[in-house]
Amino acid sequence: MNVGIIGSGGREHAITHSIKSSKNVENIYCIPGNAGTNKIAKNIEININNFDQIKSLIIEKSIDFLIIGPEKPLVDGLVDYLKDTKVKIFGPNKAASQLEGSKIFTKNLCKKYSIPTANFGVFQSSSQSKKFLEKSNYPIVIKADGLAAGKGVYICEDKNSADQAVDEIFDGKFGFAENILIEEFLDGEEMSFFIITDGVSIKKFETAQDHKRVFEGDKGKNTGGMGAYSPSRLINESLEKKIIEKIIKPTLQGLKDQNIDYVGFLYAGLMIKDNEPYLIEYNVRMGDPECQTILPKLKTELLEILLSCVEKTLDKIKISWSNEKSLCVVLCSNGYPDKYQKNVLINNLDKLDISKNNLCFHAGTISRNNKILATGGRVLNFVSLSDDFSSARKKIFENLKILNWDKGFFRKDIGYKVIDL
Repeated sequence: MNVGIIGSGGREHAITHSIKSSKNVENIYCIPGNAGTNKIAKNIEININNFDQIKSLIIEKSIDFLIIGPEKPLVDGLVDYLKDTKVKIFGPNKAASQLEGSKIFTKNLCKKYSIPTANFGVFQSSSQSKKFLEKSNYPIVIKADGLAAGKGVYICEDKNSADQAVDEIFDGKFGFAENILIEEFLDGEEMSFFIITDGVSIKKFETAQDHKRVFEGDKGKNTGGMGAYSPSRLINESLEKKIIEKIIKPTLQGLKDQNIDYVGFLYAGLMIKDNEPYLIEYNVRMGDPECQTILPKLKTELLEILLSCVEKTLDKIKISWSNEKSLCVVLCSNGYPDKYQKNVLINNLDKLDISKNNLCFHAGTISRNNKILATGGRVLNFVSLSDDFSSARKKIFENLKILNWDKGFFRKDIGYKVIDL
């Protein structure tokens, strides 16, 4: 079987790593991939927004199965665009991807199906938004409606910062803004909860805790994710049942009522308070870096699971997991999430202590003239599995010390709520 993987981040490297040893895989084509995937698959330099070129490549390389990693091609309708080809595709279609593509679509679905979430309002102009903010309680959450690479969410402590957030969104910081979402601030602790579905059956796909803020102690700007650990310290049998019954099932039923079939991963970003879940947002793919944190724990063959979703046989698959703890620390370029230097040389990668339980997934990297260069804000993902989170993080720090890359930085407190410092 020839497999295509769309994307170039740490998530896609982790997926490639997980399926490369499958006996059913002949070739893996990463589109466009990164320096890490280049060592275990064949990178094809194509812009993932160019659907025509992707279709031509699928035909040229006789790709049998396509896995779409990032959100943008899903939201833009790549699954629908390839319907006239023979390729099997893992990922939701354009209508289903509105769960991530439009926060307002999701909030309205929550309202209609009584899915627990923060109270909210939708506004069409800067002046209308600011008028509402004059009477609001703080802190308050302001969100750009569409995709914003994990950065279009503002937690505002006062009216001045809220006004600035409104101006930035309507001025086009995250693309054209027709609407803005303003919602109450939920007090609690965040958790990432994943399921996988073939449109009929639902199976849980582990939990994680992401660290979005750039600085230690969860301070500073939101990022795409500075690290994560799995499983979440909050999960228990009672909470899991509430999440599935109160949030996941009503959401999928709401889509079915609109004749929308959902196939793929569904990532619920939740706020947990007093063992009660509230939906913050949905992602229609695996999270990044949660994916890198979760997949090394998977004992069942990933390709078998993904294929079963496309073939509507997920109910016949038993998904097994390691009981080990998993932790991921993201190494970023200096200056991220703002301006950072590109095409920066990374040495010492060949000296890292890599094993089954100690991994390094590439994100913003490229191979050029037998050298590896950093091109993105998030550059490398160091993952370690152990019997406890503390040992896992210690091993990651050892590898970071070996790498000794002075052009980057990382949070030293990933997992601080589950590790005694």
